[in-house]
Amino acid sequence: MKRIIILISALTLLGGAAFAQQPTVKPKVDPALVEAYVKKTWPKVPDGWQSRVDQDETQRICSLTHNDPPKDQYEQILAREKASIIFPADGNVMGDWKRGFTVANRGTGGQFTDKPDTYRGGNCYACHQMAKEEVSYGTLGPSLLNYGKIRKFDPAEARAAFAKIYNAQSVLPCSQMPRFGFHKFLSEEQIKDVVAYLFSPDSPVNK
Repeated sequence: MKRIIILISALTLLGGAAFAQQPTVKPKVDPALVEAYVKKTWPKVPDGWQSRVDQDETQRICSLTHNDPPKDQYEQILAREKASIIFPADGNVMGDWKRGFTVANRGTGGQFTDKPDTYRGGNCYACHQMAKEEVSYGTLGPSLLNYGKIRKFDPAEARAAFAKIYNAQSVLPCSQMPRFGFHKFLSEEQIKDVVAYLFSPDSPVNK
């Protein structure tokens, strides 16, 4: 009986290994069919929301390539998205870190149920850990603990952070991070405040 159990276990393991070695085949889906279903999902789009349903060129390429565009399209996305970034006219990308804390930890605004005057937050904690005392945070994005300290509070790094928050696709094509400035979801001042939250030595991020 013991030998039978061992034999069955061995065959199960071998079968699992064989199954695991099977090549992964991505199903071919007609993009037009996907688009049709997306449109059916949003039959009555509120005023001003159509742009959220329609894909721009970058989103279209990322969808078609499963977020893995070939080199030429990768470079095209980088160039196109970098060109969209509008830096502060005075060159200062640092705001108030205390206001940045609020932006990073508020997830309100921009939903169907929100009133037009609802405060819009970046909801950053949903994807990142930003301070040691946080007990609930997402892990879709990397930890941001000591973000400024690790980068020696370099002004050039702060400028790079502003660019990434403004339009993450300008840094990593097909990034899952929202393009906060590109879509005008966050204001220039809010983005500056988040940069300060990441780079101020007094911020909880760098404690």
